[in-house]
Amino acid sequence: MTSGYLWLILEGALVTVQLTVYGCALALVVAFAAGLARVSRFRGVRALAVAYIEFFRGTSIFVQLFWAYYVLPLLGVTLSPLQAGVLALGLNVGAYGAEVVRGAVRSIGRDQREACVALNLTRFQAMRHILLPQAVVVMLPTFGNNAIELLKATAIVSLISLGDMTFQAQVVRAQTGDTLMPFLTILVLYFAMASVISGLIRLIERRMTRGLDGVRA
Repeated sequence: MTSGYLWLILEGALVTVQLTVYGCALALVVAFAAGLARVSRFRGVRALAVAYIEFFRGTSIFVQLFWAYYVLPLLGVTLSPLQAGVLALGLNVGAYGAEVVRGAVRSIGRDQREACVALNLTRFQAMRHILLPQAVVVMLPTFGNNAIELLKATAIVSLISLGDMTFQAQVVRAQTGDTLMPFLTILVLYFAMASVISGLIRLIERRMTRGLDGVRA
């Protein structure tokens, strides 16, 4: 594989990084919004959150991507391939993340909630200052796994002709007839990106748990 084809795959890797970063950002926002809605006192809010979560967990991400790119324009909303990819990936992974948020918040001990009542904190103050800071530490490992799953799922955008590195590897294969090198290259790149995500999550986790329960950075 010549250097020209290697640069083509590296250009695709940049698109993959963009999809991952933007998709994770959207998924994080959606996960907290839907996850906290799941523990809301209001039944209507909980019902909306459940509907969103069950829909996006219960349908194929391929179909969700095609809807974002091919069906939304029929409704007057036209998205670029990158925007459609970010939307589908973010909403899909965000649905799984919402359950992580809900479970982490629910896992905080009853004594912590009683302490909030004793301190006369409002529900919002208790959630912001006491419950969420502890729950986020619990969420981090699973959020890291979700981010890696999102990274791997970015390969589906090749179906709408977005030039991510999987799409570019297919282009190189079609032009050179070489299957081994382009797909070995993207295999290494995916592994390297996943390793970076894992390292960042471990770093954040160490910083957030510093001084807690004897954990040291």
